[in-house]
Amino acid sequence: MYRERDFDLQQKLPSNESALIQDLELDTLFRAMAGNDDFLLQVAKPAVLSGLDDDVETILYRQAILKDCLQNESAVREIYDIAFEAIETKRTHWLGVFSRYPSGILYEAVRLLQMLMEVVGKLKHVADENAGKFGSPGFKTFFATLKAELADDYFARVKTQLKELEFRDGVLLSAELGQGNQGVNYVLRKSLQPKPNWFQKFFSRPSGYTFRLDPRDEAGFRSLSELQDEGINLAANAVAQSADHILNFFIMLRTELAFYIGCINLHRWLRHKNAPICFPVPTQTADRNHSFTELRDACLVLSMEKNVVGNDLSGDGKNLFVITGANQGGKSTFLRGIGIAQLMMQCGMFVAAQSFSANICRGLFTHYKREEDATMKSGKFDEELDRMSGIVDSLTPDSLLLFNESFAATNEREGAEIAKQIVHALLEARVKIFFVTHLYEFANGLWESKMNEAIFLRAERQVDGQRTFKLLPGEPLETSYGADLYQEIFENDKARKVLTS
Repeated sequence: MYRERDFDLQQKLPSNESALIQDLELDTLFRAMAGNDDFLLQVAKPAVLSGLDDDVETILYRQAILKDCLQNESAVREIYDIAFEAIETKRTHWLGVFSRYPSGILYEAVRLLQMLMEVVGKLKHVADENAGKFGSPGFKTFFATLKAELADDYFARVKTQLKELEFRDGVLLSAELGQGNQGVNYVLRKSLQPKPNWFQKFFSRPSGYTFRLDPRDEAGFRSLSELQDEGINLAANAVAQSADHILNFFIMLRTELAFYIGCINLHRWLRHKNAPICFPVPTQTADRNHSFTELRDACLVLSMEKNVVGNDLSGDGKNLFVITGANQGGKSTFLRGIGIAQLMMQCGMFVAAQSFSANICRGLFTHYKREEDATMKSGKFDEELDRMSGIVDSLTPDSLLLFNESFAATNEREGAEIAKQIVHALLEARVKIFFVTHLYEFANGLWESKMNEAIFLRAERQVDGQRTFKLLPGEPLETSYGADLYQEIFENDKARKVLTS
């Protein structure tokens, strides 16, 4: 049902795959899509990470298919199960791979095709019953193709032809004599003689020249078998290829439907968590759109028991979003929500928001702070610069880059200057930037430059120090209110000591 390309489970994932999964916590999203189905998990990862399609029409095409799937869940799951049954039929019954001879290959291929045609019949039945319920171009084309290819007399003709290929009345061959009286140009022939009834078989005399082998003539039987294999070799290959063709159709169908089944599973989880859901409005890569209402970090929604706070943004025409404010005020959550929503939109999914619209990006990249660990070959700051260099090597115009407290591993002045230089270079290269930072000198410098293409957001903090987890327009402040967290920890520690004394 995908027009541009099918899902390829072997396709190369983005070079920054591990960074995206780690920084956006995408494993939570993949598990929700998969449930307990390993195959759904196998499909979800490449579908989401490699779904940065830059064609608005294709995204809308996929959205229409997904809307159909959500409205006709039982039918979609039934088609998925039928595709799975066809694949399992080959796995559990196909023995042709072990046969060295055309006669054995033909026997197994005919037997497999007979079983597959029963599965095709089930698919035809489901299609006939449900075609009228689907309205997307993708499903309409799918059902129309089944109707055209699987006419009412199709199954009867296939059944008859497969029965003939069993050769219960023997094999009719023709051949020519070649050099040294060797047989050449073996051709399998269809008998034009009507099948005799039992009376004719009993009383009629065979016409033409015949010979009979002695039951103990093993060499004769071996030679006759070799002659038969010469004649049916092409037929055996053709029947085996036909079986493969049908199986490849079911493999493709199952793979594509696996993505939509995963979306159905995710939709159910988000509804269970009372999260808003909408189908986003994608715009062209050259545009600069980013507006939404009540956007949530979908992965946080899936992992939290309580409701997650949503955020709004009106960022059309902007290229730079600088996010500052109180520690643990929701900045990183907001940033993850941006990245997850972009990935979900561009592979044709819904997003966790009341409304969402953004321009398509040609690549999504993250540059998050890392805790120092044993795998680092140098200090944190050197490691940050090395990762930034790798990102720059892969960046293209109209990419989206998410920074989270980057370049804070050095002193304030040096970190601010490096961040400023990188941001200006990226803007010149037409890269859209979301930058969460505690570097006041950096953020304030951008604020004072009064850039028309920039929006400044600040995590809200109430007078008593409570965080609302809302991000509102506001200029950068010199403090991140780390003292609030110290006070909270100190008070909690003091309370614990009183309870245990």
